[in-house]
Amino acid sequence: MRQVTIYDIAKEAKVSVATVSRVLNDTAPVKGATRARIEELIQKYNFQPNAMARSLLKKETGIIGVIVPDLTNPFFPEVFAGAEQEAQQEGHTFLLSNSIGDYTKESEYLSILREKRVDGIIFMGGRINLKQCEDHLVQELVQHASVIPTVLVNGGLRNTDLIRVATDEAAGTALAVRHLIGLGHKQIGFIGGESHMTTTSIKLRAFRKTLKDEGLEIREEWLLPDSFSIESGKRQMLKMLDMKERPTAVFCVNDYTAIGAIKAVAEAGLAVPDDMSIVGFDDIPLAHHFIPELTTVSQQAHELGRMAVKVLKTMMNKEKVKKLTTLDPQLIVRQSTGAPRP
Repeated sequence: MRQVTIYDIAKEAKVSVATVSRVLNDTAPVKGATRARIEELIQKYNFQPNAMARSLLKKETGIIGVIVPDLTNPFFPEVFAGAEQEAQQEGHTFLLSNSIGDYTKESEYLSILREKRVDGIIFMGGRINLKQCEDHLVQELVQHASVIPTVLVNGGLRNTDLIRVATDEAAGTALAVRHLIGLGHKQIGFIGGESHMTTTSIKLRAFRKTLKDEGLEIREEWLLPDSFSIESGKRQMLKMLDMKERPTAVFCVNDYTAIGAIKAVAEAGLAVPDDMSIVGFDDIPLAHHFIPELTTVSQQAHELGRMAVKVLKTMMNKEKVKKLTTLDPQLIVRQSTGAPRP
């Protein structure tokens, strides 16, 4: 038996599809007798409009597209969880795409989301975190955003008016560095992050500025960018431990590099924080369960996701929004930082 459609209901009730839609969605008055006849048929056939029918009637799909660069990084699923919680209150669902940091995949997913007629797009990572993004990648995203409401999370593209939601990473870096200085550290290093990424340059710039503002020396040999992985943190910390002079504390670009750094210190027969204080960034779930528990900066990932959806819904309602919505970071002090040895 074939599935009954809204057109079948309209034909049997001898009314237009629009009238059936008004009864289903209660969007406009319908004569009592007509409404009763339509409701009787809906009950008779146990009719429920499918998603495609609803999208045709309402001119919206109820779907929000999300593009993330790395689902294995706990930060992005936590942002997504916040977005999902906020969106479900309005009955929206998600189409999640994992680009693996591949700009070609980002382009493919943008096209797919447009074909699926999603109501909005949340875009994280990839091209929006590049210090120098190729013009064709910029223009592609701008063009899609001109058709579909789009929010960029923790990133941006120069010389565009794309809407952004972000945690203040510079302020978070300053919080972490000042925490170390407050404990008595005067020799502080920096580990992790790729030099061509804006998140690295923002943190490194804030790191330099904070040390300078506090009257402390910036040792270039203690600034060791590399990547965002645990292996990177371990590799760069081992390099730092081999130096004749080494810092007493290190700020890491994210929690993964901080965890790698802690492992390197332990394998060298030293202790955290007695021999080396270490601060991370992001406050991923593992930060609380690692030994020692990691002092870190929370980007409020869950709230970041919720705010992205709030801003997106405002755009979908064709209301004005700020170009940039900023969240304040929070310093989470745990076991991996302490006063330097005398």
